Amino acid sequence: MENPLPPDLLRKMDAYWRAANYLSVGQIYLLDNPLLKEPLQLKHVKPRLLGHWGTTPGLNFIYVHMNRAIKEHDLNAIYIAGPGHGGPGLVANTYLEGTYSEVYPDISSDEEGIKRLFRQFSFPGGIPSHVAPETPGSIHEGGELGYSLSHAYGAAFDNPDLFVCCVVGDGEAETGPLATSWHSNKFLNPATDGAVLPILHLNGYKIAGPTVLARISHEELDQLFRGYGYTPYFVEGDDPATMHQLMAATLDTVTAEIRRIQADARKNGFKERPRWPMIVLRSPKGWTGPKEVDGKKTEGSWRSHQVPLSEMAEKPGHVKLLEQWMKSYKPEELFDKTGKLIPELAELPPTGERRMGANPHANGGLLLKALTMPDFREYAVDVPKPGAVVAEATRVQGRFIRDVLKRNLAAKNFRVFSPDETASNRWGDVFEVTDRDSTAEVIPSDDHVAPDGRVMEMLSEHQCQGWLEGYLLTGRHGFFSCYEAFIHIIDSMFNQHA
Repeated sequence: MENPLPPDLLRKMDAYWRAANYLSVGQIYLLDNPLLKEPLQLKHVKPRLLGHWGTTPGLNFIYVHMNRAIKEHDLNAIYIAGPGHGGPGLVANTYLEGTYSEVYPDISSDEEGIKRLFRQFSFPGGIPSHVAPETPGSIHEGGELGYSLSHAYGAAFDNPDLFVCCVVGDGEAETGPLATSWHSNKFLNPATDGAVLPILHLNGYKIAGPTVLARISHEELDQLFRGYGYTPYFVEGDDPATMHQLMAATLDTVTAEIRRIQADARKNGFKERPRWPMIVLRSPKGWTGPKEVDGKKTEGSWRSHQVPLSEMAEKPGHVKLLEQWMKSYKPEELFDKTGKLIPELAELPPTGERRMGANPHANGGLLLKALTMPDFREYAVDVPKPGAVVAEATRVQGRFIRDVLKRNLAAKNFRVFSPDETASNRWGDVFEVTDRDSTAEVIPSDDHVAPDGRVMEMLSEHQCQGWLEGYLLTGRHGFFSCYEAFIHIIDSMFNQHA
């Protein structure tokens, strides 16, 4: 369908997007006067401005459209924001859908609640500027870039009904872990796993320069992702009305394709690796923000990456520009006099656990079930006297891990993750009960390789650790092994997760 959104729904979705953008800008800038009921003054603005605007309107745009898709197609969906510094967007959307106020009742759905929402952002005693663990619905913390797609696939493994919307920033896409993680589609089984919809957000710029993928031709970009095994769909432009229709139509198309792939595999069994869809969203950096600041291009430029308007005390004109910017979203049309989102907009997002901020899979502790464990004492090596027994600790542990797998095969909540070292590190007994997972081509000479294997091996510590994190954070269990010389590759990643 060329234009799937009726005029009234288009109007409401655009207004909801404006509300999310308004709340996002307010979090970055305002201490007081949250609904601009009086002329904006310097005293209403935070003395130190921290945050990232550039990616946020795109994240908000996707969130609004995922809300519609969840209701239209009855999706059980979570949202992973690879551009983790787009924290104000995820906070704004979980606030608008009601989840944020349920988790944090002091951030109420009224003017005082909006004031507190704004004041706490990137402020002493408040919340971080990035998507953080305390953000409802978040399993991917902003900070060290590169793991969003690995987390998304980890969440989808053994979750057949889960739909993971994963937004990949074009700056993040330049990291080694992210470039590797596109190959996760060679491990996803449509018969038994959920679906991952990668959305590459091309807004063109990093902190101070252009991104690589934004500066290659459309044809080369299309070929790149087809080479990775995806079918790319392009949503490109800057006119909101046109982009809303195009995004809605594209989401309908890719959702139908995902369901077709899954239905075929679940009816006829896994036959071959499917070509999963993905979306390339090309929109301006800092979309809907100031077009120029101090005579320099801002919207559609790297200057929108963080705080487009700064030096508020030194440049009083910037306070006026901020007021004009925020009023361009027409907050008086979005919130009533008490600061509550107007009813026709409050009805747009899904309800209950279908809200992405309230989905139990993104709050994995709600779904966690203990493993059925063997008694570790039964695996003790009998050493009657010193020096009398030759034994290998990891080989013994391999038998233990084998039995953990065996006892929990029916629950499908335990996997082994290793960068091609399960056998070489002497954990090979696990292959008595399972195989290495792969939905790519399997040839007769392969050793224990199958599309339903529970050992996840790829020669990337980042990839395996990312898969494991996504798997754990959605309520399951796993075991990660790696050589001691290589484990330091993911030290910082592990520390951030922990």
